[in-house]
Amino acid sequence: GCATFTQRALVVQTAIEQYLRPFLIGRRVDEIEDIYQSMYVSSYWRNGPVLFNATSGVDIALWDILGKRAGLPLYQLLGGKVRHGADCYYHASGRDFQEVEDNARKGIDAGFRHVRVQGGVPGMATYGARSDAAAGGSPEEPIGPTNPRAIWESAGYVRMLPKLFEHLRIRLGDEVQLLHDVHERVQINEAITLCKALEPYHLFFLEDPFPPEDNAWFRQLRQQTSVPLAMGELFNTVQEYLPLISERLIDFIRIHISQIGGLTPARKVAALSEFFGVRTAWHGPGDASPVAHAAQLALELASYNFGIHEGGSFPAETREVFTGAPEQKNGYMLASDAPGHGVEVNEALAAKFPFPEGPPNFDYSWGTTRRRDGTVIRP
Repeated sequence: GCATFTQRALVVQTAIEQYLRPFLIGRRVDEIEDIYQSMYVSSYWRNGPVLFNATSGVDIALWDILGKRAGLPLYQLLGGKVRHGADCYYHASGRDFQEVEDNARKGIDAGFRHVRVQGGVPGMATYGARSDAAAGGSPEEPIGPTNPRAIWESAGYVRMLPKLFEHLRIRLGDEVQLLHDVHERVQINEAITLCKALEPYHLFFLEDPFPPEDNAWFRQLRQQTSVPLAMGELFNTVQEYLPLISERLIDFIRIHISQIGGLTPARKVAALSEFFGVRTAWHGPGDASPVAHAAQLALELASYNFGIHEGGSFPAETREVFTGAPEQKNGYMLASDAPGHGVEVNEALAAKFPFPEGPPNFDYSWGTTRRRDGTVIRP
């Protein structure tokens, strides 16, 4: 299974080994729904990324076992394929417009039809782009959440971004689908201004304009722009995403499936979203395991309302540990026909990559990007 929560990995490990393991010993592995429901309430106080990631690790493993027992790939258990592969988007970032364009062309040349673009704002920390010297770092130093000296002010970003998209449309044309992640860093009036300025460039979607604490702003934003909106990677509970789906306030749901407890709740979200015309775009960053990508892929192949898969290649050492990891070809992620989710973990090889002992054993940089007056930026 996948219990990927890189920011609190040891806590998730403890939850599985010390709490869920003794609770689950002796249960029937084919009673997946019942096991999920009992894990959900087993601590009485529920919800949250730690317990849901622990639950996800068990849940996805149970679906894998079910597929292996049946001798069927996971997508067959979920209803069978409605498409041959999952269209992926490529990540292209840069410190300036030309660097973003050059990196976007790499994705297009590799066969991707969708490219997420992130551009640097001179003198500021922009999510997804490398550092500008004016931001207090070298060109090689990561920017934004991974640069502890990063400073962020949204006004310059709101002015810059439409110019970046104008540049890219002129240089790349209209055939490529372009995406962008705001990463929750603007206020409502800025979001409205930004979306209206981006409308001429026909984005595939604009992601995460607000933090989840400010979900109510989507009602106002939705009424004032035609830009497709995506949201959800930080969501944990149904109360966070249900209003956005049922009120049709977003076009794409971006949930990280281990953050909501695994494949069992994710397939319910996919089915619910279909009835409201919302497409899936599960969160699948580079720090999500191949098991997570394989589970998402199985659901995407079997879901009519699939939108896009977050693309990313796995390093060679990762593929050695996770054999059978999904392959990308011509901009599609393709599933194997192996039973279950198709990924096996070589535990002997995995032991060569021990979890670091003591600090820093997670990314301390989140929460270090600040405004010039010292206020911490979300996220």
